[in-house]
Formats: sequence, structure tokens, C-alpha cells
Amino acid sequence: MAMSGGSDDGEPMMEMNTTPLIDVMLVLLIMFIITIPVATHAINIDLPSPDPNPPPEDMIDPVTNKIVLTPGGEILWNATPINSNELVRNLQETLNFQVEPELQFEPEANASYELSARVLNIIKGSGVTKFGFVGNEKYRSFGK
Repeated sequence: MAMSGGSDDGEPMMEMNTTPLIDVMLVLLIMFIITIPVATHAINIDLPSPDPNPPPEDMIDPVTNKIVLTPGGEILWNATPINSNELVRNLQETLNFQVEPELQFEPEANASYELSARVLNIIKGSGVTKFGFVGNEKYRSFGK
């Protein structure tokens, strides 16, 4: 029985069979697509590991500073609106205290991701060591 386009005269086919070549190329294409790293927009912040022996209550430093990001694009430092330059200045001032106050970061629900990333980069670059995210429990479950 002759293949389509060929003849039944016993001569070898002169056309190259491209089906295996296409199969190999498709497999390689799929492998390249799978191995491409996922693009992530993450900001790496070194967070402290939990302390198994917390200090006694009388040794805990009660001074805290809170940064809140509003949906309107404002940065609030202890409920006072500030800009990025004032944020840098405030962070540098807190590093000069004898005991560094804790810095709490709380973006509101519809705050800009870009503003959050910019503020976190400023905080990371400032050298602050006592840093924490607060208010995350409000976003524990979605759609409620």
C-alpha cells in the first residue's frame, strides 16, 4: 500500500519525514515555558525569628511609631500626614534614640501597592531593626 503522495514502485521516499522533528520541537518549547522563572514583585525583608523566651512585661519598650497608608495615597506617621522625605527624616531620628522604638506598618485595605512597596523600601534602607506588620488579621478571610 502506497503512502499518500508516494508511489508503489519500490523507490525510497525522497522527502524528509518532519513529524518527529516537529514533535521534538514542541516538547522543547513546552520544557522552556515550564522552566521560565515566575516573575515576582516581592520585597525581601529580613524579619526576626520568634524568641522562645520573651522578656518580662516590665522590660518591654512601650514606645511605638505607626505608619498607616491610606487609599488616598497619604502616609500617616502616628496619625500625622507626612511625605517621603519626612518619613526618611523620622526614621533616622528614631535610630538616634537610646532604645529604638518599634515601627508598626499598617496599610489600609485599598492602599496603593506601589506606595506600600516604596515605603517598605524606604524602611528597609533606613536600617530600622524593630519592625512589624500590624492589622493583618482584618484581611484573614476574603469575600465577607
